[in-house]
Amino acid sequence: MDKIDAKTLRYKIQNIDTLPTLPGILKKILKALENPNVSLTEIGAFISNDPVITAKVLKMVNSAVYGFPGRISSVSQAVILLGLNVVKGLLLGVSIFELMQETMVGLWEHSMGCSIAARLIARKKGLKEPEEISIAALLHDIGKVILILQYPEHYKHAMKQAQERGVVISLAEEDVFAVTHADAGSWIAEKWRFPGTLTEVIWHHHKPRLSGTFSIETSIVYLADILVRARGFGFAGDSLVPAINPAVWENLKMTENDLKDILKEMEDLIEGAGTLILE
Repeated sequence: MDKIDAKTLRYKIQNIDTLPTLPGILKKILKALENPNVSLTEIGAFISNDPVITAKVLKMVNSAVYGFPGRISSVSQAVILLGLNVVKGLLLGVSIFELMQETMVGLWEHSMGCSIAARLIARKKGLKEPEEISIAALLHDIGKVILILQYPEHYKHAMKQAQERGVVISLAEEDVFAVTHADAGSWIAEKWRFPGTLTEVIWHHHKPRLSGTFSIETSIVYLADILVRARGFGFAGDSLVPAINPAVWENLKMTENDLKDILKEMEDLIEGAGTLILE
């Protein structure tokens, strides 16, 4: 199988107009969000005009994933409580729900598990906006969806290679695409003008040492990814559980008791997330 060079891949990704299930209303909402003068109320009202997206957003924010079970009754309330950046990421997350389910069995569950774990770690670290980290974790593997959609046979080959060689999927991807899903994900995040935090986390979530401005946020998603893999919730493209890089542990200044608390709380929330269906 011919290797896809990085230049060709990047050009193709940067010229993606839309994803197959990305509805027209979402494109309009994302464009409206780019207006610096738009109010939170206007955005909430705009989203509420689409009943399908509204239902999915409300299911997500009222689920165990975001910690507001049964407490948010309108999108306007969600926008005010969570902020525009979180809702923007959430809109994309619920819109690619079907794609994640169709492209890789277990990827949506893995992403939700990471979202839960990242929020718990962010809270333990005392970060002001744990929901933003949670959204970054929900979308951290979006590059896999992009690669599978653009080159399904190549990605199938990469997954097979990962299994046969016993390596993580990102290493197998490099042999097939010259880059990894983290690179592809950061390109699409840039194209959609996502906040710098989100783009950097997606780009460096396997190598947080390369993150500059948002090293704590990136380290949190890195750790969440490994914890969810170790828990065996969902599927991320390979069955390996990498060892935690000591530098990340030092960066986050986590104690063993912190980890025990997070794992204990994560267990109940992940069980609840397993029953979440957005259809």
